[in-house]
Amino acid sequence: MSIFSKLFGKGGSAAATAKKDVEMYEGFRIMPDPEAEGGHYRIAATITKHGQSYRLLRADTFSDRDEAIRISLRKAKQVIDEQGERLFQ
Repeated sequence: MSIFSKLFGKGGSAAATAKKDVEMYEGFRIMPDPEAEGGHYRIAATITKHGQSYRLLRADTFSDRDEAIRISLRKAKQVIDEQGERLFQ
């Protein structure tokens, strides 16, 4: 992608990229959203169900955003398996 595409928005938006990464798991909606920090990405995701949400944030960081998304999804599933509906209490 050229620099002009990036500057003028023809390469797709971050929102569109993030939307394709939304995943349903055990009735919960997982939206991975790694936080950029010092050239790396911190594991982060929002888990929602029935209008309630839980923000998952971990200390782990990765240099590759796609890897951080993949691990964020995995960690969110692990939290759902361990906590279930108790996430919102």
